[in-house]
Amino acid sequence: MRQLPEADLDAIRIAQDPKFPRWLEQITATGGCAHPVHLSGSTTTLDETTGEILHHYDTRDEPGERLLVRCRNRRATVCPACSRLHAGDTFHLVRAGLLGGKNVPETVRHRPRLFVTLTAPSFGPVHRSGEVCRPRRDGGTCEHRRPLGCGSVHAPDAPAIGQPLCADCYDYTAHVLWHAHAGKLWDRFVIGFRRHLASSVGLVQSHFARHARLSFARVAEYQKRAAVHVHAVVRLDGPNGPGDEPPSWGTTERLANAVRASARRVLVRTPYSPAVGELELRWGTQLDARPLSADGDGPDDDAVAAYVAKYVTKGASETGAGVDHRVTTWDDIESAPVTEHVRTLMRVCWRLGGLPEYASLNLRTWAHTLGYRGYILTKSRAYSTTFAALRAERAHHRGHADMSDAVTERDWRYVGSGHTPGAALIAAGIAEDIAQNRAAAAEFLQAGGDAF
Repeated sequence: MRQLPEADLDAIRIAQDPKFPRWLEQITATGGCAHPVHLSGSTTTLDETTGEILHHYDTRDEPGERLLVRCRNRRATVCPACSRLHAGDTFHLVRAGLLGGKNVPETVRHRPRLFVTLTAPSFGPVHRSGEVCRPRRDGGTCEHRRPLGCGSVHAPDAPAIGQPLCADCYDYTAHVLWHAHAGKLWDRFVIGFRRHLASSVGLVQSHFARHARLSFARVAEYQKRAAVHVHAVVRLDGPNGPGDEPPSWGTTERLANAVRASARRVLVRTPYSPAVGELELRWGTQLDARPLSADGDGPDDDAVAAYVAKYVTKGASETGAGVDHRVTTWDDIESAPVTEHVRTLMRVCWRLGGLPEYASLNLRTWAHTLGYRGYILTKSRAYSTTFAALRAERAHHRGHADMSDAVTERDWRYVGSGHTPGAALIAAGIAEDIAQNRAAAAEFLQAGGDAF
């Protein structure tokens, strides 16, 4: 008689436990999280005036004397269930800054707004889709006597896209150091953006905040060549934020001009290194600044929010630009399931990370992301709501919010994480069921709710 797989046997064991129904409730409450956090402890809610115990919860009555909560990992490759939740929160966060809602006034949809794309500069010729990858008519070659084209017309999803035509010509050091300073490049860009806006209307730069406020939400995305580029939603408000009308001089055209001027002028210098020298880092020449209009003339607001939400759930391994976990040894880099181009970038991170002049960049810590150490999604304070507020709102709808006249005492400790093989099998099934139900509900609403 054939033995059942280990996961199936473990699932049967779990299902036979007397506390299985409660365990199933916990797994369902996490949405089928693939790597739940295990907590042990208690929560006691007291009346603030009388000290009367209004509610008490203790994990001693739970299966295994523990409570399972979501891991909240944004990466779909790590936890599909939590990544879907994170994508939904991101969509609402970005959308609220475009159309209002979540305590943001609906008038923001009529503000000057742009969808901006900033790219990395060229670090060397790479394979591209279309006719660009064909060799020059004169059959030109690089200094290493390799052709400047491959003679092929690549499809957009061809594996060769983004790979260097000549690895010896490619400036891997500049690529890594550009990633390490991408956050500073963005900060300098925003400062220059405000300064150019002020000077374009005759304002003293230090007085800009008295007249207007610049708000944004940005997402970092890896291109096929494994270089980060930035998409940002930019909005101009009055000095007090979303509830305040911008000055009359605030137009999308003026904003677009300020974007282009600031992007051209930004310059960041790397620390001097005897081995590398001092590099001057800039944004790439490819730049886009599209107006977002309330009347539909331009990119659709919902489409922009959905695009940002979709990307933030992608891990480095899913985009082909690194891996989703940190590497701690040279052997980790050598065994990583990546292209040779990405592996070389990781090696350069490791080598440069060993130089004292680059110690502050923590390049070895961020070798798995090719030196990029910023958040995938960031926003300015006044752009819209926060992830914490969205989670609190969700908890309130589920009836988990504390009463305003009560005090809650909490005593929790971490006792583990993850699933056994059988539990992982059951959780994956629950996550899939929830995803299918949501997809069916979305399809029903899109059809106008008249399918029945």
